Amino acid sequence: MKIEQTTKDLLAQLEKKFDAIGQDLDTHLEGLLHAEPITYWDYIQTDALLNLQIQRTTLPDEMVFIMYHQINELLFKMILWEIEQVSKKVEISATFFSEKLMRVSRYFDMLTSSFTIMREGMDREQYMKFRMTLTPASGFQSAQYRKIEFASTDLINLIDARFRKTIDRNTPYEHALDHLYWQAAGKDFTTGKKSYLLTAFEERYKDEFIIFTQEYNTTNLYAKFKELPDQVRKNETLVKAMRHYDYTVNVTWVMAHYNAAKFYIGGDDTLEEIEATGGSDWKKYMHPKYQKRVFFPNVWSEKELQEWGTDI
Repeated sequence: MKIEQTTKDLLAQLEKKFDAIGQDLDTHLEGLLHAEPITYWDYIQTDALLNLQIQRTTLPDEMVFIMYHQINELLFKMILWEIEQVSKKVEISATFFSEKLMRVSRYFDMLTSSFTIMREGMDREQYMKFRMTLTPASGFQSAQYRKIEFASTDLINLIDARFRKTIDRNTPYEHALDHLYWQAAGKDFTTGKKSYLLTAFEERYKDEFIIFTQEYNTTNLYAKFKELPDQVRKNETLVKAMRHYDYTVNVTWVMAHYNAAKFYIGGDDTLEEIEATGGSDWKKYMHPKYQKRVFFPNVWSEKELQEWGTDI
């Protein structure tokens, strides 16, 4: 059999690859003789994926609720994957940074528009029944979403607005985490008492969060942006991407979530207001005008920061 030059070149590259890790090329080639061809269902693990939906009730629309939130978590994982590429990059161009930010923004655009599925694709009467079996669980307890926040900005920008002046870079991580904005969803700052919602969440993830925030302390998106040369930081495309991501996550996405919650658990003229499953004061926790969460303060004017979340 005649071996084409392209085949010889590929074999030479493979030999170089396996030599670099102390492996024998012939052994790996022989292994291919016995390997099964890959299939879509094996590669995507569809059987495992499609068996992760376990209802707690007999109400059909609970399945919509479960799958919707699982899709959210998959998108969160994609977002963290993109942010990590920026975090680990040593030399960052405006083009690279902008492209990654816009990828993440598009994922959040999907998340934002997907709330229509919840509002139009899930029967409220069914939701009001099966939600009782979810107590005290809450979407508040998405660890991946918290990590997205930690990986996006300096920790000080996630501190409850009431306590930002009392916390700086010398503050222990554990103390800072106790004063994050989302603590307001499950903590009485007057007494220090925490709800079960918050206590269970911290028992599961607090140590992991401390390690994660330490890792991203100097490599979060905002920190990486501030390290860039002046001419790169002033790049119009990059600044536009920074502003788009910031507003998309902290206003557009948050308000879509807020309005979905408002539709189902109350707060408008026709529905009686109902406590969230985790027992949180969801309005003040979620609405951007209360906490004024901003990932990248330097790309906004003073007036824009003061009016954050008030134009919706």
